[in-house]
Amino acid sequence: MERRLFVLAAGAFIVAAVLGSAWVTGQFTTPTVDRTEGYVSELAAVDQPWTRLFRISDVLSGLACLAGVALVPRVSLKCSWEWAGWLALAAFGLLTATAGLFPLDCAALSDPLCGQRGTSPAHVAHALARVLGTGAVLGAMMLLSARWAARASWLFTWLTLAATLLTVITLAVGRGVGLAHRAQLTAIAVWLVYVALRLLVADEPDEAGPRIAPGRLGGVGGARVRADDAPAWSGDGGGGGSGAERASGACAAAGPATADPVTADPVTADPVTAAGGGGGEPHVVVQGEGPAVLITAGLAGAWFHWDAVAARLAAGHRVIRFDRPGLGLSPCAPAPPTLYGEAARLAALSPAHPQQVTLVAHGVACWHAEAFARLHPLCLARLVLVEPACAGERRPLPFALTAGRWLPALGRTWGAAALARLTGPPAHRLLAGVPDPSGVYGTGRVLAAVAGEWLALRRMALDLRALRAEKPFPDVPVTVLTSGDPDGRVERLAGELGAEHVHLPQTGPRLQLRAPQAVADAVAPA
Repeated sequence: MERRLFVLAAGAFIVAAVLGSAWVTGQFTTPTVDRTEGYVSELAAVDQPWTRLFRISDVLSGLACLAGVALVPRVSLKCSWEWAGWLALAAFGLLTATAGLFPLDCAALSDPLCGQRGTSPAHVAHALARVLGTGAVLGAMMLLSARWAARASWLFTWLTLAATLLTVITLAVGRGVGLAHRAQLTAIAVWLVYVALRLLVADEPDEAGPRIAPGRLGGVGGARVRADDAPAWSGDGGGGGSGAERASGACAAAGPATADPVTADPVTADPVTAAGGGGGEPHVVVQGEGPAVLITAGLAGAWFHWDAVAARLAAGHRVIRFDRPGLGLSPCAPAPPTLYGEAARLAALSPAHPQQVTLVAHGVACWHAEAFARLHPLCLARLVLVEPACAGERRPLPFALTAGRWLPALGRTWGAAALARLTGPPAHRLLAGVPDPSGVYGTGRVLAAVAGEWLALRRMALDLRALRAEKPFPDVPVTVLTSGDPDGRVERLAGELGAEHVHLPQTGPRLQLRAPQAVADAVAPA
């Protein structure tokens, strides 16, 4: 999928270059604009016969440039030059589209009468957008050329800079502005084509997990990170999703879970290895000793949301927390999430039979926990459902599977990274009410994983309803914790599972953050 994104981004830049060069043939259809002394922008002036054509070309050229930048994969967040270079090129595309939306009133240099009756705000906006756009594209050229260290890129950059200076000089002198301006636009278009060619010949990417700065791996107290659960993260998204047959039996076969899972300390270990970035392993945090407690977070959740709960349980339990593919510090999976895949993931992280695990799930992850309970009844000692989501009756979205396959690659694009940087941290702070210690919610990878899980919800709900009809629920203690149940759905779910329903009306949502002691008490009742 990522190779296709390279091709799409390259195609967008070529389209931007072609549409931005519409003046090459269009100037011969507008004889009133002087090809030697007039700006190219005068072709799109309101009083010119082909104004709509050239304005539409400018708008589409700018939007194509924006799309190209947004689709560029593998932009290094560590290299400020590269990040700033693509940002400047995105600004150029936006300003080019703005210039097309706000045309000149008349041919500023070709028409002697232009401007004598004053200028409109659109005229001024167009001129300002063109000036700023020129500065933006020159900045993008310099920054990206410095990042790439390519002679060809620097050649086009210096040619564009020379043509820009020549345009300023000829404007001051009063002769040859049109020729200099056309040379400048030609150099910019050729450089955009060069960018497209660089993307087309880019090497195939290597799968890699998130790169996290040392000391930011998270965890509390004696938390440790394990990197030995590869069977839970197979190429089909951790268990596939072909049905209950594929997910069953994983608990007993989870060999790594029988060994000592503590392999790395988050403070002293290599951050890439500990986070599972080197070979696609998940991010798993293990604390304490004793009976196993496995915690699975809800939609868009991360391991650190359960720090307070884990700290209370670690004194007498072996608490295991993990991040699903793409979330937290775990790398992306190549396939969309499925109910059976998540159940198999829980089985692989659980201790091998005959040991049993207490499973704590939140929100949508309660579906995964219920599926695990029905598929692996002998592996489960107790089930704690925190604010469980209820499976609806709506049909799966027809485009969900296709979109889910694209999302991991889209999460590595510049556009996803920019959107996540802009919206991720404030959205997390608003919804969770706690800081993000590792900055994971400012990454495009997490944004894409959240979107992928949301798209998979209806399919998971459908699979859960089918599984309920096929497999009985085991006779294990179940506790359901809620802060509110206005429509009674959670009460009905608790009745179906034979669960104890505990109401905590004064705490508000996200009980693991606001009432961690209540969750801990449900895991280990007195």
